[in-house]
Amino acid sequence: MTASLNTNPDITGDEGQGARPLHPGGGANQLRVRAYNERLVLSLVRRNIGLSKADIARLSGLSAQTVSVIMRALEKDGLLKRGDPVRGKVGKPSIPMALNPDGVFSFGLKIGRRSAELILMDFVGTVRASLNEAYKYPTPDGIRKFVRASVEQLSGGLSPAQRQRIAGIGIAAPFELWNWVEEVGAPPEDMSAWREVDLIDTIGEIVPFPVFQQNDATAACGAELVFGAGPNYSDFAYFFIGSFIGGGVVLNQALYAGKTGNAGAFGSMPVPSRSGHPSQLIDQASIFVLEEMLTREGRDPARLWKDPDYWHQLGATLDLWIDHTARGLAIAITSVCSVIDFEAVIVDGGFPADVCAKIVDATRKATLKLDLQGIATPHIEQGVVGSAARAIGAASLPLFSRYLLDQNVLFKQMA
Repeated sequence: MTASLNTNPDITGDEGQGARPLHPGGGANQLRVRAYNERLVLSLVRRNIGLSKADIARLSGLSAQTVSVIMRALEKDGLLKRGDPVRGKVGKPSIPMALNPDGVFSFGLKIGRRSAELILMDFVGTVRASLNEAYKYPTPDGIRKFVRASVEQLSGGLSPAQRQRIAGIGIAAPFELWNWVEEVGAPPEDMSAWREVDLIDTIGEIVPFPVFQQNDATAACGAELVFGAGPNYSDFAYFFIGSFIGGGVVLNQALYAGKTGNAGAFGSMPVPSRSGHPSQLIDQASIFVLEEMLTREGRDPARLWKDPDYWHQLGATLDLWIDHTARGLAIAITSVCSVIDFEAVIVDGGFPADVCAKIVDATRKATLKLDLQGIATPHIEQGVVGSAARAIGAASLPLFSRYLLDQNVLFKQMA
């Protein structure tokens, strides 16, 4: 296994939106969970850069005096910071407020079938640093070692005061990691070990702060909802292409996780193969299909996860895979939109942005070749967040659980 470090100079997912609850153990940070009105103010500031106290009072429905008291407390705690005074209007200059990037930090862990990623994210959603590790298949022991070493390394880049402001770690992982053993090429006994693993307990034993968990594709969808193109649409379906393909559902600008947290399990959707035989979308539009193509050609598929530039060397093989993927996506999109009249479908995945753009373009063309009578053709768009969407979504779970409000509450307040 090899690890690489990259450094750089908001998501629904609280307990009511499909995330597993926080670990019962204590947290290392000294910041308390905020009360509802404090979380409302923080959420409004996050969504509207440069709001004054008067703006917040108007949007929240709280009195000006209440807002003033709350904002003084949040500023004292280091969660808000003042901008430069805005002059030119009658009366006192207004003071725009913003979230303090150093106010809170969180970790986001993505566990994939070919690689793991841990990011350190600040309060405004900037990824401060990340570590990646590629493997043939994940094992519980391997993930524990990766998390222990990576949390220690990334925490080491923070000051002692900043380390006290870590809100927790969120985990984005596929449900039932032990499934699809043959496709992954892992020994059944190694993958079966995941049946006995509770990730919240397992990770909670090696980190000193709260732990949260959500399905990986749902977490990616939440990241797109908050940080990406999500605010542009009331309802959309989201497809994320990784080793396998999954997705998420957004209704009325809120992430819909479903009864078991597995809404948007599009990988299991029936679609015909090119030969017309029954199959599932994961067999038609997943990176493991590209891995099999490369293996048959005698090329190293592991480089897909270790070297992003490798994608640009694949030539005709990549073009063929994109065409195959687009066909499967087009059929799935048509099926999904026949059930719910989605305004848009957003596609993203674990590959370079230009590869995603080609997939989206090919999918639009493939969709237009289908019989769409009775179905309103949705806007098919490329995801904005990109390949790190799962880890970013995971890192957002502690922030929304402790300091912010979920999307549906926030939009109601701002309507």
